[in-house]
Amino acid sequence: MADTRPPRTGADEASTLLGFLDYLRDAITDKVTGVQEPQIRTAGVPSGTSLLGLVKHLTAVERFWFLGEDSDDWAATMRPTPDESTEQLLADYRNAVEQANEVVRACADLSRPVRHLPRPGSGPSMRWILTHLIEETGRHAGHADILREQIDGTTGR
Repeated sequence: MADTRPPRTGADEASTLLGFLDYLRDAITDKVTGVQEPQIRTAGVPSGTSLLGLVKHLTAVERFWFLGEDSDDWAATMRPTPDESTEQLLADYRNAVEQANEVVRACADLSRPVRHLPRPGSGPSMRWILTHLIEETGRHAGHADILREQIDGTTGR
């Protein structure tokens, strides 16, 4: 388990926000690590949410907000296909996170609207996107906590 706690002092705003987001991203990958087939892709709740579905969805979310890649079917981002392996989807997530972090680090002013979103209109600021991704990733990390506990009793980060 990685210890990527966000900086408490001495960091600028971007580093602090990215620190919190990275902490939550690691929580997601930690909850998936060690879970075998078929449990990793088996829905743990009536909505159909699975651990692997959360990873696939969060990859699409990262790619949308930071890399400007839209999805044709957002509901499908929650459903891994039989040919998508855990290793592949985790690698895709880690790659999206790495690319997203490069975009954030290249942003000189968090208050300026981003221009890379795939939909027309004025984009939100990078500050808004970082805050939104902290919220969304945190919410899904909570889902992952519950799903993992249902699978094998594992609790905690």
